[in-house]
Amino acid sequence: MNRQNSAHVSRLALCLLAMALNGSAFAADLREVSFPASDGGTVYANLYGQGDHAVVLAHGRAFDKESWDTQAKNLVESGLLVLAIDFRGYGKSAGEGGYDAMYADVLGAVRYLRKSGVQHVSVVGASMGGGASAQASAKSNPGEIERLVLLAGVPPTEPQKLKGRKLFIVSRGDGFAPAIQKVFEQAEEPKQLKLLQGSAHAQHLFATDQGPQVMELIRNFLTAE
Repeated sequence: MNRQNSAHVSRLALCLLAMALNGSAFAADLREVSFPASDGGTVYANLYGQGDHAVVLAHGRAFDKESWDTQAKNLVESGLLVLAIDFRGYGKSAGEGGYDAMYADVLGAVRYLRKSGVQHVSVVGASMGGGASAQASAKSNPGEIERLVLLAGVPPTEPQKLKGRKLFIVSRGDGFAPAIQKVFEQAEEPKQLKLLQGSAHAQHLFATDQGPQVMELIRNFLTAE
């Protein structure tokens, strides 16, 4: 092998090594963790990124923690630590529960992050996960959940008990839209409501042409001063 070919092979080997190292670092950025729900049972979650401002992602009925992968990576790029949970009954999460107990999975995630040293915790909940996140907010201690995004969340029964900054997002043609607008009216400030065109529901919005707009709304709300 002549010197020119040898140099080319060496450069190629270095490029492949760099790619492998970058791939390993990226893979290591996603890790699976588990923690107790606030009322017992075990919740599994995907943890992305690092930092002292974290966001819990709570999925809808037809989804799971992996369904948030694209959105989680987007939020990590904005400097957030992201914890996407599987509710009990999904994936490896286990224990007695049911819809009325799902809020405990969200609170368990929030308290896991707090015990890990995270200084600021927000929650994003979609549809079923939005209802659980709203209930978690209502039952949380003051300051535990600083910001709450309800993406076409199942309307809570006591919206006046929601804590912290709140962002409601729903399509105008979504069946939940009228009830969500009433919830917004009853919730205390600070609060925002974004009504979108169409009828796509909750996480299904990310598969529409409005997906980037929804992601930008969420990202800007979570990272605003």
